[in-house]
Amino acid sequence: MLQIAVTGKPNVGGKSSFFNSATKSKVEMADYPFTTIDANKAIGNVLKPCPCVDLELNCNPRNSECIDGNRYIHVELIDVAGLVPGAHEGRGLGNKFLDDLRQAKAFIHIIDASGSTDEEGRPVDPGSHDPLEDIEFLEYEIVMWMYGILNKNWSRLIRKIDAEKLDVAKVIYEQMSGTGVSLEDVIEAKRTINPDYQKWEKEDLIQLVTNLRKIAKPMLIVANKADLPMAEENIERIKERYPDVIPASADSELALVNASKAGLINYNSGDSYFEIIDKDNLNKNQLNALNYIKENVLDKYGSTGVQKALNTAVFELLNMIVVYPVEDEHKFTDNKGNVLPDPILIKIGSNPRELAYIVHTDIGGDKFMHAVNARKNMRVASDYELCDGDIINIITS
Repeated sequence: MLQIAVTGKPNVGGKSSFFNSATKSKVEMADYPFTTIDANKAIGNVLKPCPCVDLELNCNPRNSECIDGNRYIHVELIDVAGLVPGAHEGRGLGNKFLDDLRQAKAFIHIIDASGSTDEEGRPVDPGSHDPLEDIEFLEYEIVMWMYGILNKNWSRLIRKIDAEKLDVAKVIYEQMSGTGVSLEDVIEAKRTINPDYQKWEKEDLIQLVTNLRKIAKPMLIVANKADLPMAEENIERIKERYPDVIPASADSELALVNASKAGLINYNSGDSYFEIIDKDNLNKNQLNALNYIKENVLDKYGSTGVQKALNTAVFELLNMIVVYPVEDEHKFTDNKGNVLPDPILIKIGSNPRELAYIVHTDIGGDKFMHAVNARKNMRVASDYELCDGDIINIITS
């Protein structure tokens, strides 16, 4: 399953609140550093319109859910230990934090947009800490962690490359493979670096791993506590410097989800509104809280930002699309008769053979013949570029 790391400084910035609201989990939350010690893992969802609406079908999801015509597709979120400056040198829970990031394909960096926690995760007066510093330090810690891995044996690696006439990108990949990067990532990252690797200095290696981090592990900034004083001003400053920023209020999402579960309101994650359905069972404080969320979060930002953050990370940062493999292209079913059962997240630009490998390694190899686009009832070749929402039958020998 696609893994996304929820990162940030210790929990005060709302990291565990975001994790809980995104996954409907119950991870401990408190206003002191290192509430999260071991990485917590849970299932979140990204949303796409379900093809059942266009096709006028009743779908039977297996690894997902369909609610009001939206398909909720599972991803795994990892809530890792809070990070403090100096983590790459082992300070705090740094080494454990960084180890937990290895297999994540993207980072969701939760910051306190109101500036009410310092770099160590301690509460301070709202607006007294600059959240831009939190973004800079986390990027620095991850880059220096990756630099440490590459630099550890760099002199020996250079001698090995020269002696055995090896490809420098492949050697770097082998050295960095434990961080979850690919050979293609390394090749892309070194395009802007001096091609003469023997002349690389520390600055060149840092630039290389900086490029590699951006390519292999893109980062989305979630400006949490967006409803608090000073947050709006800080968010505008952050957006001027960083392209991928989502204002959010994880506490508001939790409140709306819990009210919905209690049958007090109608609300689905990602909605820009809620409907009160049992006003008589809401006390004055609850009504005031809902009104506050409406005015200061939903009306101002369009949503609580939690679901938008997950969708942005998967569909924009990672450039994923959703494809539905089926075995009967006429009935849109699997071999058990389930209609549109298992959506798969796959990179933009992928083809049916690559989809086949994801479905099952065996059918992606010599057994693969061609595929059928079930929506168009048309045969497509192995190099056909899959489109978002395609329904594909893979034909094997």
